[in-house]
Amino acid sequence: MSEQENQAKWYVVHTYSGYENKVKADIEKLVENRGMHDLIQEVAVPVEDEVEIKNGQKKVVQRKVFPGYVLLKMVMNDDTWYVVRNTRGVTSFVGPGSKPVALTDSEVEAMGIETKEVVSLDVELGDSVLVTSGPFADSVGIVKEINENKKTIVVKLSIFGRETPMELGFNQVQPMN
Repeated sequence: MSEQENQAKWYVVHTYSGYENKVKADIEKLVENRGMHDLIQEVAVPVEDEVEIKNGQKKVVQRKVFPGYVLLKMVMNDDTWYVVRNTRGVTSFVGPGSKPVALTDSEVEAMGIETKEVVSLDVELGDSVLVTSGPFADSVGIVKEINENKKTIVVKLSIFGRETPMELGFNQVQPMN
């Protein structure tokens, strides 16, 4: 683990309500353009699946766990503070007097943002996997991409008779035997 990774901590920024995903996308774009991957490592808008029943129809919708907030794993310095603070839609860092305060390890774990357990998946491209959670649970698909860094895979699922690529977390699938 590099020194920068050890310094990176989770911070919370307050955004205009409804702008969370836009702020996330804008910060990710700035990180990409400025080559700040080692300083701003992750941008997250935690969501959870919720079953909604409308007109007798069950529908799974994603709800933001913390509306109005975006979580960032970053190394705090003047440059990163400036980039994040001046992103359109960001109102402030969470902390006294807008002075950023990092989340403690126990807060991060309680929020379920980052788990210490290392998730690995023993699959290869072209393998069949069973989706175990989310709206497509119990579907079977073919692995098309594996991203070890993000712990995600792209699986081709047959949805309404069409092949559809879906990005899923390692913890959402299991290999078929």
